[in-house]
Amino acid sequence: MRITTEMRDEIVAHANEEAPNECCGMIGARDGDALSLYRARNAEESPLRYVVDPQDQFRIMEEMDERGEELGAIYHSHTKSPAYPSQTDINLAEGWPDPLYVICSIADASSPELRAFEIRDERVEEVELDVS
Repeated sequence: MRITTEMRDEIVAHANEEAPNECCGMIGARDGDALSLYRARNAEESPLRYVVDPQDQFRIMEEMDERGEELGAIYHSHTKSPAYPSQTDINLAEGWPDPLYVICSIADASSPELRAFEIRDERVEEVELDVS
């Protein structure tokens, strides 16, 4: 997936603003290109897990549909651990196997890490995240 540096910076900013809790949101895409970033509320308000607020999820999916976008990725942050899916993340992905999962780690505040993964059938595979 290709995302802009502005989108990367927005995800990092969102992660820092919500810390110590995890942040979350969705990325609208078309043909592998990220077009829109949608912040969402973490319904869990937790530093250990996220759930995209159902009202935000509905609003965002409607907005993507109006713009002719598809759900390209779901993003969230890890505040104390690396940018790699936890078992909780893997379990959550069971209901959404198609989008990518973008994880932003701010465990090292001076060097945020952003990585993308496909998570299907409890298997995790890293995919290239092209930031330009």
